[in-house]
Amino acid sequence: MATAANTGSTKKRSTANGRDDSHPISDKAQSALHSGVDALAEKTAVAEEKVRQAASSSADAIAEKQEQIQSAWRQSEVRKFAKRNPLATAGIAFAAGALLTSFLTRNK
Repeated sequence: MATAANTGSTKKRSTANGRDDSHPISDKAQSALHSGVDALAEKTAVAEEKVRQAASSSADAIAEKQEQIQSAWRQSEVRKFAKRNPLATAGIAFAAGALLTSFLTRNK
């Protein structure tokens, strides 16, 4: 008695390179999916590079702005006043906080 494995209808056809040609639709779908994934990978790599460049330039710009602000603070009159009069500075900060608190609680 012949088994299904021995019949010609269920045998797989192999090409010279060893590929199975008995699933042409699956092979085409697989090929299309592979090319789609490859194209997506290329576009993703380009987008990732652009994001990295933008992040790097943003970090540089922020660092530069931070340095400018620190330099302006070192030269500011407010800083000089606070260094010369620490007690008055604390009193001004307390009064400003109390005034702000009173404004915020009155409006509710």
